[in-house]
Amino acid sequence: MKKTILFLLFIFFYQCQKNIQKNPSQNRGISNGGLILPTGFKASVLVDSIGPSRHLAVNDNGDVYVKLSIENGTKGNVALRDENGDGIADIIKRFGNYPNDGRFATEMRIHKGYLYYSSELVVYRQKLIEGQLIPEGEPEVIMIDEFPIRWHNSKSLAFDNLGGMYVTFSAPTNVCEDQSITYTDATSVVKGEYPCSQLDILGGIWKFDEAIPNQKQADGELFATGLRSIVALSWNMQDNQLYALNHGRDYLHNHAPLHYSEWDNSVLPAEEFLIIKEGKNYGWPYTYYDPFKQKRMLAPEYGGDGYRESEEGYENPIMAMPAHWAPNDLLFYKGDQFPVHYKNGAFVAFHGSTNRGPYPQAGYIVAFIPFENGKPFGRWEVFADGFSEQEIIINMKDATYRPMGLSEGPEGSLYISDSKKGKIWKVSFQGDPSSFGIKDRLVVERRKAMSHLRTPNIQRDFIPVN
Repeated sequence: MKKTILFLLFIFFYQCQKNIQKNPSQNRGISNGGLILPTGFKASVLVDSIGPSRHLAVNDNGDVYVKLSIENGTKGNVALRDENGDGIADIIKRFGNYPNDGRFATEMRIHKGYLYYSSELVVYRQKLIEGQLIPEGEPEVIMIDEFPIRWHNSKSLAFDNLGGMYVTFSAPTNVCEDQSITYTDATSVVKGEYPCSQLDILGGIWKFDEAIPNQKQADGELFATGLRSIVALSWNMQDNQLYALNHGRDYLHNHAPLHYSEWDNSVLPAEEFLIIKEGKNYGWPYTYYDPFKQKRMLAPEYGGDGYRESEEGYENPIMAMPAHWAPNDLLFYKGDQFPVHYKNGAFVAFHGSTNRGPYPQAGYIVAFIPFENGKPFGRWEVFADGFSEQEIIINMKDATYRPMGLSEGPEGSLYISDSKKGKIWKVSFQGDPSSFGIKDRLVVERRKAMSHLRTPNIQRDFIPVN
């Protein structure tokens, strides 16, 4: 009888182990809030679900402020406080006496004692009071977008610490398509408007005064242009320059099927990691950046065929990132808690692709880009994975979570927000920083072989459409 029981127990545990190997996502368990991190890093869940969220900011006392993604009503912000230091929010309060105007409402930043945040059309700020979770008084309007709601309407912010506030005005179209032309041939090349009239007021970054109320776009200065859609924007204090990641265009195959395959559509163009310099042009909509050729190419809507390089002097990225991964936040790590490998490097929240079919969707991670002497060094790395909770992501809606916002806590922890349910993770390092090395990063670096992180094989990864 005893031998029979032992044998049955052996079969039970053997089967459990087989199931875990078949489905690695089960191996995550409850620890780390489901995230897969380098050795020595631990994640706790500050709050499980406060509603679809965008960016977040952490105050010097550890209070967390989150921008909600809601289209109407008021109180579009959430304040969180962990009173006993156990990594779980004890106080959760909504606030913000202003009208919510769209789900692309994005920004939440703390700057010089003020809480800055944005709806799709307005940038607000409120003075933070020491020890007080909710700022007092009515929101102060700093900048107003007078144009109607449109696609890609997030207002991301960055500050240069000299009084300058940088605001994104992204373009609502894919590649400034000429809407006056109709097509009857499925193989026709879609034409782009030339010159693109959107560039007069969109597709760029404008600079404003951080303290003057009720500014309109005309009160600001066009700082840089040729940028399709910028959500990840940050000022780097190490070299006092503005950095951003641009959402590359889509539909190369759809717009020019004679020149681009469905596979090309999936892997082109790069999401561009850029230094944003005053007065420079970054090439949208006339060009795109090919990460394989490492060249800026002429867009097919403007005469390109996949081989013609751009002849204009547009700026190139400092690093080409995988196509369609949707970089939605950028953070330069200034703290001392993490191993020295991460000091002054860049964390990027990749929201994840939506239209790479018939190949699997990709991204859905927080990546890290090492910096050395003020420049990207080596290759980008996987830092946090497991958000999607899927081994193969066929449709974006199948992903359980999508990483959206990043913020650094006063003690050097990294906070990550989720756009689908509003889950907030706090990632801390609890290992030995002096012994941390390549071997500790392998657990996440090996995941680059998985379908949501590797360049798809033309035949093997093709997903037939029923």
